[in-house]
Amino acid sequence: MLQLLIVDDEIHAVEGIRSGMDWHKLGITAVFTAFTVKQARELFEKERIDMMLCDIEMPQATGLELTAWVRERYPQTETIFLTCHADFKYAQQALQLGSLDYILKPVPFGELEKVLLKAIHKINKKTELAEYSQYGRFWFRHQPVLIERFWLDILDQTIPPQVESVKRAADERNIPYTEDMKFVPVLISVQRWHKPLTLRDEKILEFALRSSAEEILLGPRQDGKVIVIGSGRLLAILSAESNGEIESSLREACEHYIASCRQYFYCDLSCYIGESVRGHEMFDMVNRLNALEVNNVAYNNKVFLLSSVRLQASGNRLPDMSLWAVMLKEGKDSRVLEDAAGYLDRLVQQDALDAKLLRQFYQDFEQMLYYMLQTKGIQAHQLFSDNVSVELAASATRSVTELTAWMKHTVGKALEYVNTVEQSKSVIERVKHYIKLHLAQDLSREDIANHVFLNSDYLTRIFKKETGMAVSDYLFQERLKRAQELLANTDMPISAVASHIGYANFSHFSRMFKRYTSLTPNEYRQANQGEWS
Repeated sequence: MLQLLIVDDEIHAVEGIRSGMDWHKLGITAVFTAFTVKQARELFEKERIDMMLCDIEMPQATGLELTAWVRERYPQTETIFLTCHADFKYAQQALQLGSLDYILKPVPFGELEKVLLKAIHKINKKTELAEYSQYGRFWFRHQPVLIERFWLDILDQTIPPQVESVKRAADERNIPYTEDMKFVPVLISVQRWHKPLTLRDEKILEFALRSSAEEILLGPRQDGKVIVIGSGRLLAILSAESNGEIESSLREACEHYIASCRQYFYCDLSCYIGESVRGHEMFDMVNRLNALEVNNVAYNNKVFLLSSVRLQASGNRLPDMSLWAVMLKEGKDSRVLEDAAGYLDRLVQQDALDAKLLRQFYQDFEQMLYYMLQTKGIQAHQLFSDNVSVELAASATRSVTELTAWMKHTVGKALEYVNTVEQSKSVIERVKHYIKLHLAQDLSREDIANHVFLNSDYLTRIFKKETGMAVSDYLFQERLKRAQELLANTDMPISAVASHIGYANFSHFSRMFKRYTSLTPNEYRQANQGEWS
């Protein structure tokens, strides 16, 4: 007695599938249809839907969004996606890894029959397992949203971590729960994505990571729950009641999950397996897993068992980086990066690198680099204010991988600009060009120096050495030259000429102009009309 729903905005496609299959042969007694996601949701609220054939590309809301909604509320429903696009890679991978299926339109009825038989077999298996498992019935029969909210309330302490409070909250929500139930939490944390993602890609991957965790970590028994606890962070909570070997089996499942996610979802992630606890102890256990995750700055794509990890404060001394500053001044950036990487690698090999030590290393390295730039007159906060530098700095203390990427970027950019400064002619030309483009603005020495990432005193020294005049004198000279050109070749009002070269006060402009030309602006115009053309 199975019921199926077809969801597609193309009416002909729906009717073609509905009339082209022998539903009775498959044991499907009712076939419902919906042409929008809204209609599909309404049907789910009225009917029991065992299987859903769903188009991915639909207006207003996609099939992926509908499926996410269905999985939250009706996890027993098996979904088969339909699409016209063969190169929809992310969706295809999500479906394959999540034990869903993916069929290209126009739908081959023979292939659809095979897929439906596979789904029916899976439904029957789930039903059989649920009948034999007390906890399977517990997770299977009750609304997933209710269970998820229960655990989230425990984690954010809306439900206090006390035996009586947890039991009372479960009773109030009609959740079967006893004080003796034990659960094992597994924290899943994405460490990095291997490629830039669009918003659509991120949504698909978030759905896929969660679906895959449910499929691989919970297994066919589904006696647990996977919940989202933050960006790139999931928490799987499994029943520990019936499996004495849960630690070893979970480790193997986590290793399989990590390998699959690396292959299909282009990411690095690690899993942190906690110890079995009762419901009121979950808050403290997850906090311990969070601390373990924060302290993992050395390893990618690894499974950690809390029972075998002991966090210890590092006693390692940081390297003296004063020599590295001298080496950078001499242009030996590759040697500095090699030495820094070697130090970090030794700590990793000794299992001696924690988050605190990594952060201290980052701070000292940054201080060393900024000191070297200061001796060159370069303003580090200006040089590294671009988006790439800011993003790399923000993630630098998360792991050795991110720190190494930040060091390569900052050292490379710093040395590149040091070489530019030492070839002062290129800097002077940039200053002159900037002044020429911004004569109408109220420019200061600091504004001009910031444009080339130098402090104003250092810029004044190299500018005067190269041109024989101060930056402020050059600025005035260029403004005077522009004013003379405008007076001689245009009919612009003198007040407009003054504004065009950065003088808001007309009287001040006239005084300065006469001081350096011995003529008022009007006298200069009469004497030189047309001479600049």
